Order: sequence, then structure tokens, then C-alpha cells
Amino acid sequence: MKPNKPPVMPLRNRIAVFSVEYGTVEVDGAALVVTDRRGVRAQLPVGASAVLMLEPGTTITHAAVKLCAENRTLVIWTGEGGVRLYSAGQEGAAHSYRLLRQARLALNPKSRLAVARAMYRMRFLEEPPQKRSIEQLRGMEGARVRAIYRRLAEEHGIDWQGRHYDRSDWSRQDPVNRALSAANACLYGVCHAAILIAGYSAALGFIHTGYPLAFVHDLADLYKMELAAPAAFRLAAESEHDLDRRVRHELRDGFRRVKLLERLIPGIETLLDAGEGEQGAPEELGGCRAETARPEDAPWQHRPRLPDARAVAAELHGDRPPKPAHPKPPPPLDADDGLPF
Repeated sequence: MKPNKPPVMPLRNRIAVFSVEYGTVEVDGAALVVTDRRGVRAQLPVGASAVLMLEPGTTITHAAVKLCAENRTLVIWTGEGGVRLYSAGQEGAAHSYRLLRQARLALNPKSRLAVARAMYRMRFLEEPPQKRSIEQLRGMEGARVRAIYRRLAEEHGIDWQGRHYDRSDWSRQDPVNRALSAANACLYGVCHAAILIAGYSAALGFIHTGYPLAFVHDLADLYKMELAAPAAFRLAAESEHDLDRRVRHELRDGFRRVKLLERLIPGIETLLDAGEGEQGAPEELGGCRAETARPEDAPWQHRPRLPDARAVAAELHGDRPPKPAHPKPPPPLDADDGLPF
């Protein structure tokens, strides 16, 4: 007969993220213990943690992974500062209600369009034109993004020939395109981690669909032009030497400093509220009820909205506050007009 196990702490009562870099994670008795490279040992409250993030240089034992699984603590393997996400374990303490809600909104054309319009509104600080399909919104975004690239290239004196990249031949890209690809990859890693930690699927997107990282690209696009692109153009203009590494390190340190991961996690739920209409989210889906958090239990969850990209950019770039990233909008289209992808 198996001994009775203590109940698992719900997500609403847990602290956010523990990250470990250059250390060993193992089990000592019934506790999870981290030993750093200096030999200093510390106990981690595995049952009270939502996520254990393992950065480079970290070793974890089979027993430690088992203990995390028993306590429904998500384990993810990432690059430095979370700028890459290599693998993840089971979605730990995340409540299945959020995944069901995301699927319900993404599969309904009306709610999917409502969420896409909210993303457009957040990204460009204006209402999107009425009677536009998601494909048309995507085309309008593409036109604005190309204009931002041209402006950044002009500001930094870079000969801009357009956004081109070939995954099969990295060396053939020009320096600024390599810098953009490296910067975007860093942002994708942090957004991917935030989505998994919050209990959503990376594959169920609203603007992007049909591939495993669709929702990652949805979320990252809200911040790409303010966080990733300015850093890529500035560093490419400074020097081509060791450009990829310099981009990764700058964004890694910046994302840690502004706590981007922790700020993204709670805001995803509010972003999806746009698809619910006036009636709001249902209390129960597929037999699962929404798990609400009290501020005194989990204060990290109570930043009610996704952080504004311009505010984060001002923190990230420090003494180099970026100029407004969005040029004057083009004149509105007629109701029957469309734009290419």
C-alpha cells in the first residue's frame, strides 16, 4: 500500500520562477537541493515553485526531475536568461482551464478576430480599421514593420536591402539580418517560456496559425519592434565583429534586468479577455473551473495587463530611449480592399 502523499499546492499559492545557472540540482532526503560551482548548497521550495528554469551549465538528477513531477512543478531547459527554450517537462501546476480557454477562443472565428484586433491595438496604439479580416490585419502589420526597418536603417546609416534570411545558410546573410534573427530568437525564447509557464499552448495562435510556435510569434510581435529591432540595428552599426553573440548577451542581460519573463506571464490571460465579449470568460470549461489567485497568495500574478512595449523599451535601452517606432499610419483602406501577407 502506497503511503499517503501531501496535497499539491495549487498554482495560485505558488511563487513564480526559480532559475539555476552553473549548478547541480539533486535530491537530499525529501528536499530539492542546488549546489553552485563554489560548492554552496541551498534548498529550493519545490512544492511552492511554479517553474524551475535550468540555464546553461546546470545538471539535474533523475530523482530531482521525479520530485518536480510529483509536485507538479514545471521544469524547462533554457539558454542564458531564458533567451532560448530547448525543452520542457509536463506543464506542472498550470491549470488545464487556461489551455481549454485558449483553444476555445482560437477555434472560434469571431473570438479569434477579436483577440487579433486587440493585439493590433496594443501594438500600434490605435483601433484597427473595421471590417478587416485577420489576413488583412496581418498585411497591414507587415507594411508598418517594413517602414520601421527602413527608418531604423536610415537612423543608423545602414544600407538596408530588406529582411532576408536563409536558415540553411546563416553565413550568407548580411550583418544586420543576422543581428535581427539573433535578436528575434532571444525574444521568442522568453515568450515561449512565458506561454508554457502560464499554462497555454505555443501552437494555438490567433494572428499566426498552423505551426508549433504560432502563439509564440503572436506574443513576440507585440515587442519585437521596440525591444529586438532597435538593439539589432544599433549593434550592427557599431561593429560586425562577433555580432550574434553581442546581440544575444545584450538582450539576455536586458531581459533579466527588466524582468520581462515575469511581466509577460500574468498578462497573457488579460490579452485573451478581448475574445470573450461582454459576458466574460466562463467559470467552467470541460469540467475545469478557473483558478483565481488572491493577491496575498501570488502577487506576481497581479499585474493585470501585458507590459506596454514602449515602457519596457525605455527600461531596456536605458540612456538610449528609442524614438517612437511606428510611423504615421497610411490612409484607411476601403472595405473591400485587401493587402498581401
